[in-house]
Amino acid sequence: MRWTALWLSGLLVITFSMATAAEDEKFTPLFNGKDLSGWKIVNVAPETFTVKDGIIVSTGKPTGTIRTERMYENFILELEWRHLVAGGNAGVFIWGDPLTAVGTPFSRGIEVQVLDGRETANYTSHGDVFSIHGATMKPARPHPSGWARCLPSEKRCKPSPEWNHYRVECNDGVLKLSVNGKEVSGGSQCHPRKGYICLESEGSECHFRNINIRELPSTNPPKEAIANEAEGFTPLLYDAELSQWKQVEGNAGHWTMKDWQLHYDGQSEAKRPLDKHLWTKKDYGDFVLVCDWRLPNKPVKKEWPLVQPNGDDVLGDDGKPKLVTVDDAGNSGILLRGYEHAQANICCRPVGSGEITEFRTNKKYSPEVRAGVTPKKRADKPNGQWNRFVITMQGDRVTVVLNGELIIDRAQLPDIPAKGPIGLQHHDEAVQFGNIFIREL
Repeated sequence: MRWTALWLSGLLVITFSMATAAEDEKFTPLFNGKDLSGWKIVNVAPETFTVKDGIIVSTGKPTGTIRTERMYENFILELEWRHLVAGGNAGVFIWGDPLTAVGTPFSRGIEVQVLDGRETANYTSHGDVFSIHGATMKPARPHPSGWARCLPSEKRCKPSPEWNHYRVECNDGVLKLSVNGKEVSGGSQCHPRKGYICLESEGSECHFRNINIRELPSTNPPKEAIANEAEGFTPLLYDAELSQWKQVEGNAGHWTMKDWQLHYDGQSEAKRPLDKHLWTKKDYGDFVLVCDWRLPNKPVKKEWPLVQPNGDDVLGDDGKPKLVTVDDAGNSGILLRGYEHAQANICCRPVGSGEITEFRTNKKYSPEVRAGVTPKKRADKPNGQWNRFVITMQGDRVTVVLNGELIIDRAQLPDIPAKGPIGLQHHDEAVQFGNIFIREL
C-alpha cells in the first residue's frame, strides 16, 4: 500500500507538472483565420493583404507592411510561411515603429527574413535576423562583413512552395529564431525591444498562417527602448491608381507610382495651371501630415537671396538683395487646404525648405506673420537624399518640422480657407514623394 501511495503521489506530481507546462505554453492567435482583425495597414493597398482559406495572402505589391494593433514586448511568436514564387522576398518585423522610416517603405525594427532561394556570403534564405532603419542589434555570431546581421547556423528552410515554421522568442532585448524546429539565429541588445509586429510585402506573393503568440512577463524597458506609439495616421499614397488623389486629364503618365514612390516629371499637360498640381480627393481642415520627398535632378548652379529671420532679404552695400550661389536641384511644395499661396516650399534656396514663400514675401502681411513663416534654420538634407515634413494645420496656424527640426512654429496664415484639399505642387521640375500619411485633428 505504501508503494502504491508513493506511486500515485509521484504520478500526481508528474501530471501537475505537465499541466503547468501545458498552461505555460498556452498561445493566443494573432490571426483568427477569417479576417485581418487585430491588424492595421501601414502603407500598402487594402488588397495587398487579404485572407483566403485560413491564410493571409500578400500580393507583394506595393512594398510595405501591415502591423499588429498593439505593441508587444516579451513573447514567443510562432507562424508558418511560404513563397508562391521562387526567389520571393518578405519578412516579419519585430518591435517595429507604427510608421515607416524616412525614405523607405519599412519601419525601424528587427527583421526576421522570409526569403526564398537566394544565397550569398552576406545573406541567406534560411532565417537571417538583422536590425533595420535605425534599430540596433548585436548578432549572436559575427557577420562576415561586420553587419548587424546574424546568419543562420544551418540551412533548414524548405524551398517554394513548401511551408516553413518559425518560432521567434523575444525576451529583454534578446531574439532567438528557430526554423522548422531548431534554433539557428538571433541577436541581443536589441533596440527598441518593445513595439509592433509587422508582416512585410516585398514584390511577390507570400502566404502566412497559424500565427500565434504567448506573451512573457515584462522586463520594464525604459521609454527610449520602446517604439513610437501609433497615433492614428492613415496612408494617402499606396496604389498605382492613386485612388486618394484627383485624376485630371493631362496628368496621366506624369504623376506616376513606382512601387511605393510617386514620381513627377514636371511635365503635366493639364490645361488649367491649377490642375497641374496633384490634389487629394478629400478636403481637410485640421490635420497632421507626414510626407517624404526628394529632388532627383542633377543640380545646377543658381543664385538666390539670403533671407533674414524677419523674412526680409539681406541687402548688400548697393541696397540690392545679397545673392549666394547654390546647387539647385529643383522646386516643389506642399499646398495646404487648396490654397496655392499656402505652400510649404521644397527648394534648394538658402532660406531652406518649409518656408511659406507667398506669405513671407508679401508686404501686406504683418511683420509677425512674415517672420513666422520664415524657417528658423535650414534643415534640408543634401540634394538627392530623402527628407521628411511633418506639417500640422490647426485653424489658421501652421507648424512645420523638417527632418526632426522645428522650423515653423504655429505661424499664422491669414486668408487660408478653413478646409480644402492637400496638393503636391507642379513646378516644371522633377520631384519624388513617398510615405504620405495623414491624421485628422
